Amino acid sequence: MKKFCIFGNPVAHSKSPQMQNAGFKYLNLDASYEKFHLENGDFLKNEFIKNSFSGANITVPHKEIAFKQADIVRGIAQKIEAVNTYIKEDEKVVAYNTDAAGFLKAIESFGDIKKVLLLGAGGTAKALALVLQEQNIDVLVLNRSKEKLDFFKNHNIKSFSFDDFDFKNEKFDLVVNSTSAGLKDDLLPASKEILENILSKSSFAFDCIYGKLTPFLALAKSFNNKIKDGEDMLLYQGVLAFELFTKTKADNMVIEAMRRGLKGE
Repeated sequence: MKKFCIFGNPVAHSKSPQMQNAGFKYLNLDASYEKFHLENGDFLKNEFIKNSFSGANITVPHKEIAFKQADIVRGIAQKIEAVNTYIKEDEKVVAYNTDAAGFLKAIESFGDIKKVLLLGAGGTAKALALVLQEQNIDVLVLNRSKEKLDFFKNHNIKSFSFDDFDFKNEKFDLVVNSTSAGLKDDLLPASKEILENILSKSSFAFDCIYGKLTPFLALAKSFNNKIKDGEDMLLYQGVLAFELFTKTKADNMVIEAMRRGLKGE
């Protein structure tokens, strides 16, 4: 049996196992996928190898250290410098980022988006900012502190800390929360003053957190934004990871099986 997992801290909330295992079951594959709580990301690659995993997903806060530890990095992940998928290939650990493409697929339902505000500056934010830039969408990154903004500035992506951001003169089609604010708490990803000013002028709001109405989405909804949580992003990035795990193109039947698994059906 081939073994797969998701590394994270926290990871108890993850629905990736039920989604991936549903795909394995649908194709009658001899494979299993489990949660792996990892507090210290320094040991990620060692644990991947030691446990003889054939592949893995990586969630917060380990995406950037997983990039550094990989033997080979492919695709847009080379620019993002953060990965969410590991594959064992010829005794090498090969890394990919499927978050970026999964996000684009998830926001298709919003229609034509020209300007995006991205809250946060971690591994997920890097993926989303670069893939939006590749689509010629105007993206601005807003983070609590300046320390993590060099990456974005080096890629010619506008980025500001809360203190430096003139939010009163900016208008966005879509506002995205890529932070963990609201995952295990009732926090907002930015001050209420900033968010109220922005969301009162935006049309759409997206939260990478899935399975709950976060404080961010609730606030966006109160300003009549069309809202969406991260379930579709999780599904589509998971489908892309599944294809890497199985070397199989996922057709609509596999995707629907994985969606049902994600929903616990």
